[in-house]
Amino acid sequence: MVTVLSLGGSIVAPDAPDAAFLSSFSTLVREWLSADNSRKLIIVVGGGGPARSYQKAFSAICPGGSHEQADWIGIMATRLNAQLLKAVFADICPTDVVYDPTKIDVFTGRILVAAGWKPGFSTDNDAVLLAERFSADTVINLSNIAKVYTDDPRANPEAKPIDSISWADFRKIVGDEWIPGKNVPFDPVASMHAQNAGLRVICAAGRDIDNLRAILDGKDFIGSVIS
Repeated sequence: MVTVLSLGGSIVAPDAPDAAFLSSFSTLVREWLSADNSRKLIIVVGGGGPARSYQKAFSAICPGGSHEQADWIGIMATRLNAQLLKAVFADICPTDVVYDPTKIDVFTGRILVAAGWKPGFSTDNDAVLLAERFSADTVINLSNIAKVYTDDPRANPEAKPIDSISWADFRKIVGDEWIPGKNVPFDPVASMHAQNAGLRVICAAGRDIDNLRAILDGKDFIGSVIS
């Protein structure tokens, strides 16, 4: 049984790597995997603060610079975060960090770590592609928000949290266009692919370890379900 986590880079490295969170996350993951030998976990990690910092520098140096170059900068940040995660789980993650989700069919060990692939979308889309490839029906998307809202709550105080929403309605909120560094609950390109694949996505707060445990165990949790 394969479970897919899309782990927001802002959780792993809000500015620099968060060692305290990664230690708690490692403990939870190891406990959950050891409870059932049939469990396997794919972790796809984003770029976080380092990606945004380097993309901001690029924009300042090259106003109007190409989205493709900005995406490549973000992708490299995801790969550094992914290499850190692979090292944290080295004893149960023997496979190299995956850069191209279309070129892996099996993985040994209990954990597979993946990073950004190519410009045009975020690591959320890589998570969707890996879920399809390994027959997972759900992607758990962990970020710095606890739920999806009807609008950006930082800009609109009237925005309301959502417990569940259809893909059609969710895509009306996030749109269809990917912009490097775009801050949305789930990447628009990934959303289109997830809808077409019939996947369910759970959006939840990444730093809430107890809530993540509840999600992994199939218990009641705080978050939003898109399906």
